[in-house]
Amino acid sequence: MDERALLQEVAAIIGKEHCLDDCAVLSCGDRLIVATTDMLHETTDFPNGMTDWQIGWMCAAVTLSDIASMGAVPAVLLLAVGLDDPSRIGEITRGARDCCSEAGAYIAGGDIDHHEELTIVSSGIGMVTPDHIVRRSGSKSGDLVCVTGVLGCAQAALNGYHQYDKTLMEPHPRVSEGVILGRTGATSMMDISDGLSISLYDLLEANSCGYSIYREKLPSPAGVPPDEATALALYGGGDYELLFTVPNDWVPPPGLHYSVIGDVIRDHCILLDGDVMVRKGYEHTWGS
Repeated sequence: MDERALLQEVAAIIGKEHCLDDCAVLSCGDRLIVATTDMLHETTDFPNGMTDWQIGWMCAAVTLSDIASMGAVPAVLLLAVGLDDPSRIGEITRGARDCCSEAGAYIAGGDIDHHEELTIVSSGIGMVTPDHIVRRSGSKSGDLVCVTGVLGCAQAALNGYHQYDKTLMEPHPRVSEGVILGRTGATSMMDISDGLSISLYDLLEANSCGYSIYREKLPSPAGVPPDEATALALYGGGDYELLFTVPNDWVPPPGLHYSVIGDVIRDHCILLDGDVMVRKGYEHTWGS
């Protein structure tokens, strides 16, 4: 069983509407609060060779990326750290602080406990106005499907292309890009932490339309054989870029690094060059 199958069980209890987006959304006067949380474990989430500073950075980055995907400005981060070795807390905290500082947020507290395996829960809060929030739902037939940055770089590092090691170990959440997209008319958005293919299927779950993607339009890592680069762009996780849709007459803001990779279609399916796309990406699994 995988995590998305388990999420269906959770949704049946608390309501599907509370499980569709990257963040929970709460009203707060004339603004909205977005809140999210992530759990990371040393053996499954931190690649070999990472420093404790990089581990702290990554824990903050994955949470800030969720806030960015809502078009929100991050405010605070809370860290609950289960430590196997208490001497690690300093560098982990510094890494998380530095990532937050780059995004305009700060660490407001948390918890420290003893664990046999280093385990970190990172929770974040951001703010956005009702007219600038972007949800996963909202795609419209005829919209353009776009992504920020280059896809597949983190997985390329895991495959031995070490020029991408820093991308893997020090991901930069697209906070400013998310805010800009929220303010300039993105119709739907989410981050691509688990890979493009599986993210498109998550977007499909929140919408009644579908998505048609083209291999030749995918921004893929340089220095990798073309077929492998395309596979990395489609199915590799760990990039923390943004997947978003915009009207076909959208005027892009200056300086935004993005690519148009396809179109929103009426049929409720995901197509890759006209054929149904394989649903594949990073997922936590249980059992065989």
